Amino acid sequence: MMKLKTENNIRQNISFQLFFWIALFLFGTAKSYGEYAQGISAEAVIYNFCHWIFQIAAANFIYSILIRNFFDHKKYFEFSLYLIISLYIISVINRIFIVYLAEPFFIKVPKDSLYSIFTDIGYLLSHYTFPIISGAFIFISVMFVIRYKDEKENSIQLQREKAELELRSLKAQLNPHFLFNTLNNIYSLSLSNSEKTSESISRLSDILDYILYKGTNNKVLVSEELAVIDHYIALESLRYSEGRLKISKTFSFHPAATIPPLLYLTLVENVFKHGAGKTKNQTEINMKITSAGAYSVFSIENTCEPGESNQPKGIGLSNIESQLRHHYQQDFTFHISKENNIFKVEIKTPAHL
Repeated sequence: MMKLKTENNIRQNISFQLFFWIALFLFGTAKSYGEYAQGISAEAVIYNFCHWIFQIAAANFIYSILIRNFFDHKKYFEFSLYLIISLYIISVINRIFIVYLAEPFFIKVPKDSLYSIFTDIGYLLSHYTFPIISGAFIFISVMFVIRYKDEKENSIQLQREKAELELRSLKAQLNPHFLFNTLNNIYSLSLSNSEKTSESISRLSDILDYILYKGTNNKVLVSEELAVIDHYIALESLRYSEGRLKISKTFSFHPAATIPPLLYLTLVENVFKHGAGKTKNQTEINMKITSAGAYSVFSIENTCEPGESNQPKGIGLSNIESQLRHHYQQDFTFHISKENNIFKVEIKTPAHL
């Protein structure tokens, strides 16, 4: 994957450089053509081509070597020093190339001496250094824009991957927590050779099927979550004597409403673990889903013993809040309350994830 990405970056860089430098050369040629009343000469095109070659070399050297190794590391003095030296050396080489290699093929003029080439700073600046700087400046400016765009995209991708890893971590905490409690229930039934053992295994199979095939999705229908909640309630009810639980459910929601998987199930599990599981008296559980405009409101409450609080800071409820923040950012409400020995949790989320 990394190798493929590197190859794509190389191809994109080559394509960009071909397009950029050819466009710059054509622009320079067209500009020179406009400056002459009788059109541009072949000599002018050759001069432009010779300067163009060194613009490419200088721009890539400045960006890839000097900026990457000095400017990016905030070594501004070294960058400035090496930039001045590099521009001087490249300008000298460019002039030597034109005088001694290019001009002999198309023009007969006396050659400038090497001493003159190295010491005539004014001529170097006006005819060589400034053209090199102008081309390099445009190129480097575009490269900085591209680099900023790539870094921003990489940052967004890293944040997205970080969020996905955090969500997987939350689910890794949740599922073993749920399975541990459920297997303990089945173990208790098996010790008493209860006929309900096989039924509880069947119920658990349905729940595991949901966790394995739906739990990894980004969203599920509310109706699907409620179906697995029915399996869970039936499984938990096997542990208690008749009349021990009093459960009421009121559902009124849009058929297409969606939520993150396991969201409501975790709250139901919390009620059984810290509500019914902590008292010997009858436990009342009221579950309700209603629609409020473009939002779904899920509330669940249970009776509890004085002093019991359903562990509001436990793994289950903490994971619920973390998942809500991951999926909805700030567009949700999560309220926990206890009044008159009634523990209640209510969440309000957008009806469509």
